Amino acid sequence: MSDRLFLVKYGEVSLKKGNRPTFMRALRLAIRRRLPGSSVYESWHRIYVECRDRDAPAAAEVLRQTFGLVSYGEAVRAPKEMPAISDAAAGLAASFVAAGLGTRFKVEVRRADKRFPLTSYQIACELGDRILRDVPGLKVDVHQPEWVLAVEIREEAYLYGPESPGPGGLPVGCSGRGVLLLSGGIDSPVAGWMMAKRGLGLEAAYFHTPPFTSGEAREKVIALTRILAGWDPRILLHVVPLTAFVARIRERAPEEETTLLMRAGMMRAAGILAHRRDAGCLVTGESLGQVASQTVESIGFTGSRIDLPVFRPLCGMDKEEIIGLARRIGTFETSTLPYDDCCVLFSPVHPLIRPDRAHMEASWNGLDADTLLAEALERVETIRL
Repeated sequence: MSDRLFLVKYGEVSLKKGNRPTFMRALRLAIRRRLPGSSVYESWHRIYVECRDRDAPAAAEVLRQTFGLVSYGEAVRAPKEMPAISDAAAGLAASFVAAGLGTRFKVEVRRADKRFPLTSYQIACELGDRILRDVPGLKVDVHQPEWVLAVEIREEAYLYGPESPGPGGLPVGCSGRGVLLLSGGIDSPVAGWMMAKRGLGLEAAYFHTPPFTSGEAREKVIALTRILAGWDPRILLHVVPLTAFVARIRERAPEEETTLLMRAGMMRAAGILAHRRDAGCLVTGESLGQVASQTVESIGFTGSRIDLPVFRPLCGMDKEEIIGLARRIGTFETSTLPYDDCCVLFSPVHPLIRPDRAHMEASWNGLDADTLLAEALERVETIRL
């Protein structure tokens, strides 16, 4: 028997009706892949993870970062007999008090097995009496408890205390795969995280332009990808060498068009890469109006080079909202390291805000962009984290 047991709850996955088995298999597999040696199984609309005592911290971290889960917590399993359930409840209550969770408590019971002879209310009353008798100084408070002892009567009895929140969403990969345009900034890792939460498996494309951008900038993006791998373990990073294309833009295009032409080239290259990788969409960190290249007119031009859907999950968010999410998922500190990508380095002093489409098309046609991008894509470095 395992040393530790986690009871895991899922949310949106349960609403998938006929497709629910597929989503549940993906959810169990997502946990099992990252916890080799542990037992992961589903029973009575719950997922259970059994692991060795030494693996419990790692198991908790994996569950915290598994999309599709709404909450999880350590549980105690007991036979479906009131004496055994009462003993387990008293022991758990004593441990909660010893951990400093407080003295006001509540017992909540879910009797999924209706064959059990006592009602949920009767079970709660009996357990509350036992806890008050065995653990001095406690008080029942059903309105504002400091902690809740939850009991679920299923194929066995499961008892647990405060739960930790999961990220919600859908299991990664259930919604297909997409290519994330990943820079070293704050926005794009957050955009990738948001789409992974909706079940999209990610491959990232970073456009490297030495000697204009440094090796540190490349390592920064690798570090960001590694953080995202905590949420999507199968993510790949494709490093695309774009120096020749950027040099061509600087040679032939007016300065104020630099960012838009670079951005259009990156979208074009990412679209070709997505087709090669059988990915169905692109993901970008664009937020409407945040910078000059993210106006309606600019996005219209930079996105006109591709034939795939482009998801922009940050489009309606302001910078403070994005920063808050970056801090939450752990990318902010890395994103703010002082190693800029080429879009930042070559940002014009007076960028175009409302570019003329016909004029921009003419500038693009003068670059022989497809030839340069094809050469770059032949030299892609793929990094598996």
